[in-house]
Amino acid sequence: MDPIVYQVIGALLVIAGFVGLVIPVIPGALFIFGGLLLAAWSDGFAHVGAITLAIIGALGLLAFVADLVGSHFGAKRVGASTLALVGAAIGGVVGIFFGIPGIIAGPFAGAVLGEILTHGKLLRAGKVGLGTTLGLLAATAAKMCLAVVMVALFVFVWLLH
Repeated sequence: MDPIVYQVIGALLVIAGFVGLVIPVIPGALFIFGGLLLAAWSDGFAHVGAITLAIIGALGLLAFVADLVGSHFGAKRVGASTLALVGAAIGGVVGIFFGIPGIIAGPFAGAVLGEILTHGKLLRAGKVGLGTTLGLLAATAAKMCLAVVMVALFVFVWLLH
């Protein structure tokens, strides 16, 4: 098969990966890494080699960690209960069906509901919902920055060779 076909598929995986950085159920960093790996493989690693791919892989792993740490830290910083964390996760998945507003409001609503069910205090639940949402937004911003660096590094090295 023509290398261009693999490069186009790689580019589509990278685009899907950027979408996945916002939508919770798509492993965005993994898709981006996979797309870049496929593009590098398409020409026998003539432009982008193992060292660059290892760095890109490490950045992808950092993006994955940022997602876990950011959302968890935001929720735990405000004292979220386990049920609030579960509610935020469920709210994030349900929110997908309502577009970008749902992706933001879903985890908030889920965390609030989980916290109300645990402690029954509306003000505390609101703080937990806000903390969870801010943690998710910070994690998303970190993942986006890391993904841009991954792609920029790949393009820079590709053009250099």
